Amino acid sequence: MEKQSLDRMYMRRCLELAANGMGNVAPNPMVGAVIVHNNKIIAEGYHAEFGKDHAERLAINSVKNSELLKESTLYVSLEPCSHFGKTPPCANLIVESGIKRVVVATRDPNPKVQGRGIDLMKNAGIEVDEGVLEAEATELNRRFFVYHKKKRPYVILKWAQTLDGYIDAVRKPSDPIAPIWVTNEMSRKVVHRWRSEEQGIVIGTNTVAKDNPRLNVRSWSGRSPYRVVLDRKLRLPSSMNVYDGSVPTLVFVGNNSSAASKRQVFASIPGLELLTVDFARGVEDQVLTELYERGIISIIIEGGAMLIGSFVKKNYWDEARVFVGNKFFGDGVKAPELSGEFYSYDEIGDSKLFTYRNKLSKG
Repeated sequence: MEKQSLDRMYMRRCLELAANGMGNVAPNPMVGAVIVHNNKIIAEGYHAEFGKDHAERLAINSVKNSELLKESTLYVSLEPCSHFGKTPPCANLIVESGIKRVVVATRDPNPKVQGRGIDLMKNAGIEVDEGVLEAEATELNRRFFVYHKKKRPYVILKWAQTLDGYIDAVRKPSDPIAPIWVTNEMSRKVVHRWRSEEQGIVIGTNTVAKDNPRLNVRSWSGRSPYRVVLDRKLRLPSSMNVYDGSVPTLVFVGNNSSAASKRQVFASIPGLELLTVDFARGVEDQVLTELYERGIISIIIEGGAMLIGSFVKKNYWDEARVFVGNKFFGDGVKAPELSGEFYSYDEIGDSKLFTYRNKLSKG
């Protein structure tokens, strides 16, 4: 097999390994590494958890006979880091190991790296080849790339609508505070898996008031994301499920007297922070900036129509996941409208899932 084909084959394995870190490594990227000696894989590694060893370090340290490294090629799905963070820089370790060739899928967009890792290795005499499966590597870490290039979290819109285009039925004051399900149970499990993969989940006042959701991960294994609630007047009672103190929660409120009078009650809830923003000038930029500064690289906006519509109008979205359930409402709250590029289609039982991407997203 020719060198180019071999490089793609081993890099594909790097990407497979890297994907194992989904939901556990943010705000770091997912990275996989493979060490090849005489066309045989002798070591592998992937970044499994934020704060723990990176893929390159795990792979290099697992080689029992370190002399083999001097005759080996290291494949890595993202440029090795060149700075001290939670762990020492991987580029330095690669130089020290004696590895003579490194194949990198794509450069790291983090301003602390951005080619410095590659330059460090090249200056040490290592042969570095770049761009092998670059598109695939960028796609895998699209949240990380958007976060660093656009200085905001990667924004995923998610909603479920009926066959006739409604996301909610007409609600009477006497109706119970609970969700009106549009999709099947299997689809709801998929949503819980998605929650485990992102760092934050954003919701508006009306949806909390009508559905009283918990916004955590229950039907899947994984950590629950930050709950982000937009409640201008702080009118939601502290007894709502999103304020149960079980998950870190950020509540964005307006600078008004009605909110000020209730602050003391919310201050006693564990893990809850109240953040004041100017709702009069729109909250999208303010929310995204605050989340960016907190290192939250991706969020799901779960509704409702008004909140999703505001992010669509500002063009602050990157991906939309739209369920279509096998139901008709006849009347109710119309589903949001967006103009995006169709990406994929799936069927989950009697529900359909359409995914769109925004190639012109703002940031």
